[in-house]
Amino acid sequence: MRLSTRIGLAVVCLLTVWPDSWVGQGLAAENSKPNVLFLVCDDLNCDIGCYGHRLVKTPNIDRLAARGVRFASAFCQFPLCGPSRASFMTGMYPDQTLVRRNAIYIREHIPNVVTIPQMFRRNGYFATRIGKIYHYNVPRHIGTSGHDDPYSWNATINPRGRDVDDESKIFSLRPGQFGGTLSWLAADGRDEEQTDGIAATAAVGLLKKYGRSGQQFFLAVGLFRPHTPFVAPKKYFDLYPTESIQVPKVPAGYAKALPKPAQRTILRKKDQVNLREELARQAIQAYYASITFADVQLGRILDQLRRSGLEGNTVVIFTSDHGYHMGEHGHYQKTTLFENADRVPLIIAGPGVTARGQTTEGLAEMVDFYPTLAGLCGLKTPGTVSGVSLLPLLTDPKRTVRESALTQYATGYSLRTARYRYTEWGTDGAAGAELYDRQSDPEELINLWQDEKMAGTRQRLSGLLRSRIGLANKKPAGLTQIRFENRRRVR
Repeated sequence: MRLSTRIGLAVVCLLTVWPDSWVGQGLAAENSKPNVLFLVCDDLNCDIGCYGHRLVKTPNIDRLAARGVRFASAFCQFPLCGPSRASFMTGMYPDQTLVRRNAIYIREHIPNVVTIPQMFRRNGYFATRIGKIYHYNVPRHIGTSGHDDPYSWNATINPRGRDVDDESKIFSLRPGQFGGTLSWLAADGRDEEQTDGIAATAAVGLLKKYGRSGQQFFLAVGLFRPHTPFVAPKKYFDLYPTESIQVPKVPAGYAKALPKPAQRTILRKKDQVNLREELARQAIQAYYASITFADVQLGRILDQLRRSGLEGNTVVIFTSDHGYHMGEHGHYQKTTLFENADRVPLIIAGPGVTARGQTTEGLAEMVDFYPTLAGLCGLKTPGTVSGVSLLPLLTDPKRTVRESALTQYATGYSLRTARYRYTEWGTDGAAGAELYDRQSDPEELINLWQDEKMAGTRQRLSGLLRSRIGLANKKPAGLTQIRFENRRRVR
């Protein structure tokens, strides 16, 4: 038996022997507040069936959207795993958390923050993390706690599957490098042997327990796919023949028209830019296969939620930490201030969501998760939270709660409105700017910043962007911020 399989079975066995008295700590006779099932994929863009993708098969995510509200215009605050996760788990902007790179524990900078699950714990919920919720180095940290926040949880489970043992079989553009490099494997074996399969099995086991005990829970399940390396059983690769895949086309010399900092974001990994056609098709095939594999694991969890009788009293939120380029702008990976990296899938379903099966075009940010979940469960949002509640959109999708969505990366800040994307690089745009009319240019390839006809729009958006940056830098009341200058702590 493989080591990874034994570890996975050990996790499942552990779940089966947890006594109901432990799982049911703090149990009331009848819970008046909803449970929460928080589902997060890693590096997933909106290449999903219910978002209109012509190829990718995601029947379980689509099924969740059919009983919830799908957000067509939701955006991350930072297109990189660690900063994004620190941001949405605290409801604060990266300039408030001070987390702007990976491999940081959130309490290094904000030691007295109250995270989303921590708020639920304080209100009698049993909070469990399975897999990746805060930052992990993938695949190196699989099977460990990564850069987790232990104050957030009552219990944690760190699945580890055969995908880790099979690393020597993985193809990589840089041999032996995986996490930040395009790499993939059509794997042998069953779903349940993969890390995400083990995570789904663990979640199923917990939901069975909760269904019997009535324990009020906040259960966060973080899948590692479709993060690189794109590993999934072979059957998922077979769903996407390479000849059926279209590689995005980019105008010749396109990058030269961008400000220098924007050029650097799409060219920073030169061996992953403008891949040759055959290799690009293989990479995209592997990404799609990983998405469908993840969707099947989500389906197992959602099916058990229903079978356990918990669906009617559980808020389900599904999302990703940021988007991902698969050839758009010639770029593969994330870390840009374009739609492909900044837009995220977002579906919310369950009690309090009355606009079931509908889509909202209303702008949303990931910092909005915190007050939205608090509102759906009748809890008070801490004063440190900067997000706004999305509850109005869950009852009337035609409403709006935001005029714009803000994303930052490196020295740039990008503002997304219903029609435009406006980006400034450097202080007050000193290093250049970009303006895209998404109505006529949804691929964001024609920079209108120097177009005199757009002078009024440019001025208005620049003013709005700088106002948003100012608010995103405001220190929340009562929050301790610790900065590091020359390796010395500065409060």
